[in-house]
Amino acid sequence: MNPESAAMFANVLAGAIALLIVATIYTVVSPMLSGDKQKKRMKMVTSERDVMKRDRMAALNTTTGLRNDNKGLVNKIVAGLSLERLLAAPDLRDKLMQGGFRGQRPVQMFYFFRMALPIAFFVLAFTYAILVNPKDYSFGKGAFITMGATLFGYYLPGIYLKNAGKKRQDSIMPAFPDALDLLLICVESGMSVELAFNRVASEMAGSSIELAEEFSLTTAELSYLQQRRQAYENLARRNNHPGIRAVATALVQSERYGTPLGATLRTMSHENREMRVLLAEKKAAALPAKLTVPMIIFFLPVLFIVILTPAAMRLGNAFG
Repeated sequence: MNPESAAMFANVLAGAIALLIVATIYTVVSPMLSGDKQKKRMKMVTSERDVMKRDRMAALNTTTGLRNDNKGLVNKIVAGLSLERLLAAPDLRDKLMQGGFRGQRPVQMFYFFRMALPIAFFVLAFTYAILVNPKDYSFGKGAFITMGATLFGYYLPGIYLKNAGKKRQDSIMPAFPDALDLLLICVESGMSVELAFNRVASEMAGSSIELAEEFSLTTAELSYLQQRRQAYENLARRNNHPGIRAVATALVQSERYGTPLGATLRTMSHENREMRVLLAEKKAAALPAKLTVPMIIFFLPVLFIVILTPAAMRLGNAFG
């Protein structure tokens, strides 16, 4: 080997050794510089969860009034007369939540109207039936009308609350299977349960604002409650529907026993979609019975007029 070749070989060998030394140093030093990636990832998830919790709670405070100021005339009347004890209603808070009313103020307003409406209806009925028109109504008939109006005023807040819950449930259930499909897609894509509920809430706002609100509440509860099953149970209690209760039970079992969440959501979505189809078929089957009375009242008289009028006109001309 000539001297030039030996020098070139020595330079290449020295460069290779230098590259190996640099690679070894980088391999040893880079973990120290980068830190613990898992710890950074967990810190990022925790901070994102805290931000989501803060944003959700702020949105709920502004939209649903969870932190309304309870100091006012109604609060003083309810507290002063102890109406919550005297006019206690079973499962009132659950019924209020099912109707979309949250916080302490709707409870106070319910008891206030349960006290005020019977008095107002009693005064109006007594004034009209006994004082204003005593000749048209006897004393017994006037007393019966007055007592009926008083009872109607007492039960009117409960009737209104029941109708509000039914209306809210009717607006939630048509969009609920679609929300489960979106939740399944989010979970299978790798999102956590909190992020999946948050994403579905934002996507379903255009279809059903009530369902978006329920999912937003569930997102907030999943963020700050110690046990997720409590959030699922609250979702079932706020929406007293068999489909939602079945989904909540399945989510609780998946959380407790570690069953795959994707399979659970897929099964529940299929069942709720079949339930929606059965409800539509039930309404379609009840349509002929509902059309019977309108047809008798509106269609048959017109049909008789159209058929019999020419015959009557001919008979009139014949005997003219």
